[in-house]
Amino acid sequence: MAQETQAFLSRAYGLNSTEKTRAFYQDWAKTYDEEMRVNGYSSPPRTAKAMADSVEDLHAPLLDLGCGTGISGEALRDAGFTVVDGSDLTEEMLLAAETKDIYRKLTKGDLNQPIPAEPGEYANITAIGVFSPGHAPPEIIRVVVDLLPPKGCFGFSLNDHALEDPGYEALINNLTRDGTIEVAFKEYGEHMPGIGLKSMIYVLRRLYVVFKTNSS
Repeated sequence: MAQETQAFLSRAYGLNSTEKTRAFYQDWAKTYDEEMRVNGYSSPPRTAKAMADSVEDLHAPLLDLGCGTGISGEALRDAGFTVVDGSDLTEEMLLAAETKDIYRKLTKGDLNQPIPAEPGEYANITAIGVFSPGHAPPEIIRVVVDLLPPKGCFGFSLNDHALEDPGYEALINNLTRDGTIEVAFKEYGEHMPGIGLKSMIYVLRRLYVVFKTNSS
């Protein structure tokens, strides 16, 4: 199992297109949970706790983007979230997630296509272990933030590979400067200890935008 795990993980961080990502995760679905467990996958519980500490209502609907086999959903449930929907690129991953009886609804979706949600439909959104330059570029952060209602939170992880791309944090800084969001939580820590990989956990909170007019 250890050799097989290393082979999958080393290939996962080299994917550079939606098509390659879809085919890869279709093949990986059956062994994904065990391989992630062996390597100490830590970003889901870290992100879930940060979200639970940041949101106003744990019972408000939450969308788990890139939910995979439901590891992230399990962490969200354990952190107290009670209404969670999931979306993922492959049917194989979604079938595995369905067996865990965590999600209210599961939807197939590609992050490079319109996200399956209307603005304000979800109070909060997560994307745990999802962002990578080849599959989920920085611009998706802005797309997700635009779906949030005021005070809604977006929790996600950026592993060391994603952090090598300055575009992610540059976009977060731009959204902060223009008053669209505030950074409710930011912490660097373990992501995949088994392969020496760490991640930054972010929770972004959508802010009200108030336009003032001069009175006569």
